[in-house]
Amino acid sequence: MTATDQPQSGASTPVQSADGQRPRQKAATIGAVCKALELEFPDISISKIRYLEDQKLLSPRRTQGGYRLYTQDDISRLRTILRLQRDEFLPLRVIRAELNSGRRDSDVSHPVEKGKLRHATVATRDPGALYALEDVVQETGADPKLVNELVEFGVIRGELREGRRFFDDTEREIVRAVSELARYGVGGRNLRVFRTSADREAQLLQSILAPALRSRNPERRREAVEALENLASVTTHLKHLLLIRDLRKIAP
Repeated sequence: MTATDQPQSGASTPVQSADGQRPRQKAATIGAVCKALELEFPDISISKIRYLEDQKLLSPRRTQGGYRLYTQDDISRLRTILRLQRDEFLPLRVIRAELNSGRRDSDVSHPVEKGKLRHATVATRDPGALYALEDVVQETGADPKLVNELVEFGVIRGELREGRRFFDDTEREIVRAVSELARYGVGGRNLRVFRTSADREAQLLQSILAPALRSRNPERRREAVEALENLASVTTHLKHLLLIRDLRKIAP
């Protein structure tokens, strides 16, 4: 984080026009932008916004002192980027093309409704949040037998505490997704192929970013996690394309 991007400088600041006349529009500092978006995007951070700028997805104005200033158009563009990452699993290169083609915030899905599938992220996790079987069943609508089957086949593991098994938020969302597949007769036994594929992909991405992820420099580790998030989006998009290609061969 640079000295000019301290989060406490959060007040909106007028954007000066080139001729020094009265500003046309107010703008927010990078810290204020984080605060405004953190409710919808808990993993938002100053370093992530700067990373998106480095990737040429954002171009905020700068004051003479070097402060980044974000107009409402900049914030809307950022919200669009984050929603395309979260809801459509798009890699940054595809997002850039979408924005260049005129994709707007109003064209992107808004936060998922309760009961719908939710997108998990690498950076956002709460290791202290654990859910008992009955909580998972209540929130996802899954059959308890299905949850136990997922444990049996290693799709989820959970954590045993005093004889009871608890699940984290990501495993809860896995149950939610599998419960949708279960409507078509897909069970835990069928899902081992997904687990095996995910394990292999995780090992590949880890090998790519291992040095940075193990770095003693906190900033480098944060950048590595953000890069890992982007790589996950790229691989998800690639898998989707490959799946669509193969499904088109069998579709009438």
